[in-house]
Amino acid sequence: MKIDLVHFKEASKNKSAENKKFLQRLKNHNHRKVDDVFHRVHEEVFAQTDCLTCANCCKTTSPIFYQTDIARGSKFLRMKPGDFIEKYLRVDEDKDFVLKSSPCTFLGKDNHCSIYEARPKACREYPHTDRKKMVQLLDLTYKNTMVCPAVLEILKRMKDEFD
Repeated sequence: MKIDLVHFKEASKNKSAENKKFLQRLKNHNHRKVDDVFHRVHEEVFAQTDCLTCANCCKTTSPIFYQTDIARGSKFLRMKPGDFIEKYLRVDEDKDFVLKSSPCTFLGKDNHCSIYEARPKACREYPHTDRKKMVQLLDLTYKNTMVCPAVLEILKRMKDEFD
């Protein structure tokens, strides 16, 4: 399934207020049921989603790089951690290491990641819709509806379950 990012951006903007309200309401539901539905719908959506046709997350946002991510990435690229930081990262307003620029330095023209085997934990877990205790991640999930077409689709399907 090819993803039209222009259409997605418009759709996510149009559904923004509705999605925010829906996610707020989920906080009042049984947390286990919320997890169960999120996880099931996540599996359904990602069974039909090829992230390589989109890569909007890599084009628009930066993951946080923790020390273990820096060590893994620098080892993969055969460079010293300090050199990795100097070449690719900056410290953001929250004092976290993030990429100096976007799209991601490691994103190829074909949407493949050149350090995929050594990618940061945040990339490995993105978009975080299959994690435990999803009610604790609803603000992040809301933000991800603006970045990831799959998250927007997950919320669309979940609304059918809870409304």
